[in-house]
Amino acid sequence: MNKKLMLLPSAVFVCFIFLMVVLFIATPKKDYSSSEKRYLADFPDTNLSTVTDGSFENGFEEYLADHFPFRNMWIGINAYCNYFTGNNGADGVYKCADGYLINEPIKPENRVETNIETLKKFSESTDVPITLTLAPSTGYIMSDKLPTVHNEYIDDIVFDSVNSLLKDSKIGFVDLRKSFKNAAAKGNQLYYRTDHHWTTRDAYTAYTELCNDLGIEPESEMSYKKENFNNFYGTTYSTSGFWFTPPDDIELWINKKNTEEKITLTITEGDKKTDYHSMFFRNHLDEDDKYPVFIDGNHSVETIVNENVESGKVLVLKDSFCHSMAPFLSDSFNTVTLVDMRYYKNSVSDLVNDGGYDRVLVVYGLDNFATDTDLVWLK
Repeated sequence: MNKKLMLLPSAVFVCFIFLMVVLFIATPKKDYSSSEKRYLADFPDTNLSTVTDGSFENGFEEYLADHFPFRNMWIGINAYCNYFTGNNGADGVYKCADGYLINEPIKPENRVETNIETLKKFSESTDVPITLTLAPSTGYIMSDKLPTVHNEYIDDIVFDSVNSLLKDSKIGFVDLRKSFKNAAAKGNQLYYRTDHHWTTRDAYTAYTELCNDLGIEPESEMSYKKENFNNFYGTTYSTSGFWFTPPDDIELWINKKNTEEKITLTITEGDKKTDYHSMFFRNHLDEDDKYPVFIDGNHSVETIVNENVESGKVLVLKDSFCHSMAPFLSDSFNTVTLVDMRYYKNSVSDLVNDGGYDRVLVVYGLDNFATDTDLVWLK
């Protein structure tokens, strides 16, 4: 074989590396990735301390990975190569039927038992009744969309364990598995195709199940005007690399009675409190991340007062699944206070006991509850 031809692959490889280095240096660096919905790494501080302790090296590796030329293209190529070579789900997300992107199941080793014990201990600090509900995972409910080869979803094991752990406690548990399975069998889209959250319709289904368990008449679906917005890409899409997946629609269900003068949403961050007269922040519909259209997304404490409802005061310990449910809860309780344990580190029992709350709800997605490390701050 001609020696020049033998050297060709090496020469191509060296030229490719050289080209990537030149492009890395020459191309402008972005601060934000719209496809991944996150801010990219900054160039690390360079001084004797960061060089000697290794933090510069780690920071530069992260910076290089975030700003590598044509990064999104390589991520997509990797995702689709895994898919077409039988490694669907290799990056934690399955490409499924009908445009669904579904996260892999949680691991058998998780924090469910630890977090249940934390809730039980918390229940001893208050006489206010507590009710827990967990949103089943997308893969469990939408199992007909999964690829033929996938890891087992252990929702049944987890839910049965939660039922057992709470058996002799004061905490009620609303098990959503049956109602969700029935709704899915009717063809309802309960979860977004490109996001791990439940849809607004699914949030309403969970709300009605909660109300039925609490002996409260839920607001009728006929009370809501539904507004549909397209081009919604969620967090599952952002981490998947499956860039050719079509977008979702996102719905707002707006109660016709809830005029601006009747609704007050107070967002608390530290000592700062800001009042709004809507639970829907439409400015987010023009952004890459549209899910914060519900109650403006993640905050330490948010309180909704609905003057259309005469009584009822509930405190909700929650993750982001509750954001789309909160407007429904406000149709059954005069005051709904949402607490995010990722940001709130004060005593929740003092907040409950001093605030005159009628009950406490705990609303989480199963996957989040199983991995949550912030509930340990609950006291």
